[in-house]
Amino acid sequence: MTTPKTDCIPKAKSVYLIRIKITLEEWPTPKPTRVGSATFHSSSTTFHSSSMADSSSRLLESLDQLELRVEALRDAATALEQEKGILLEMIHRAQSSRDMGHVSEEEREELNLTANRLMGRTLTVEVSVEAMRNPQQQEFLKHATRIIDAVVDKFLDDLGNARSHLISLRGACLSEVPPGPVDQKFQSIVIGCALEDQKKIKRRLETLLRSIENADKTIKLLEHSKGAGSKTLHPNAESGFN
Repeated sequence: MTTPKTDCIPKAKSVYLIRIKITLEEWPTPKPTRVGSATFHSSSTTFHSSSMADSSSRLLESLDQLELRVEALRDAATALEQEKGILLEMIHRAQSSRDMGHVSEEEREELNLTANRLMGRTLTVEVSVEAMRNPQQQEFLKHATRIIDAVVDKFLDDLGNARSHLISLRGACLSEVPPGPVDQKFQSIVIGCALEDQKKIKRRLETLLRSIENADKTIKLLEHSKGAGSKTLHPNAESGFN
């Protein structure tokens, strides 16, 4: 018995439609990509890359904020270091001031004890900000320090010459053209130092020059008081002979 052709057509359509349906359901699933022996899924790779970028951004932002705080810490420590030097200088200036000659011996002793106590307490504060140096900058710093120390050692021998030498050394540290002399050799040494060390060298020279100025004033005051004392003694001596 011959099967009618119309019976075969619907079955063929049914099979064909089912196959299409299966294909459409399976299509959205991402297929893994093989690179060599490794297999990567596109969706997980995108998520992983996004996560790494976010973490990197957060870490960079955190480090930027920490860098600001580190620089603020160094600036604050540098300011304290300078304040310590200023306080020591002011205490020394008070001890050698002209007013010390206008008080009684007991008052002077008490004032000196107070000044020494303040100086001792100031010296207990240890603040140090070290510069980041390479070996070459370290050698330049040592050389500059030796030159300044050699001038300081000559203070008692020749105060005037030491002042002139310090002025020329300080002139080598100035960015603008100074009115006085400049030690060219010392200038080349300072330029080789780290920037923070250059600032410290300049501050030390300025402090030394102020110390010499104060010492010079003290010497003049002593000479003046000595001359005044001799003048007061002369009339008494003359009246004694009369």
